[in-house]
Amino acid sequence: MLETKMLETVDHDGLRVVAVTGARVDAAICAEFKDALLRATQEAPGRVVLDLSAVRFLDSSGLGAVIAVMKALAPARRLELTGVSGAVEKVFLLTRMDRVFVIHPDLGEVVDGLRRAS
Repeated sequence: MLETKMLETVDHDGLRVVAVTGARVDAAICAEFKDALLRATQEAPGRVVLDLSAVRFLDSSGLGAVIAVMKALAPARRLELTGVSGAVEKVFLLTRMDRVFVIHPDLGEVVDGLRRAS
């Protein structure tokens, strides 16, 4: 498990889950967040799921960091999301990024899907 002050990372078969530990991803931390997320996904398997369950506020800078990481991973790996709710969900809906990202209702669904597939 890789841990930083803002991310926790756990690998499952063919999947890396990166959980954001802070409640805010905004302009104040977006550069550090993006760099940490890029490091956490550098050696990742084909699927990466970013768990935003703890995040209560995401501004346009935070969204830009998530998009930048998605682009950096493509085409070899894809970035999926889970734990998107409340104000964070509104950001994805208003910007129509909910159409760009695969968004899972919860992490349990993703992990259960892995178990069923194997």
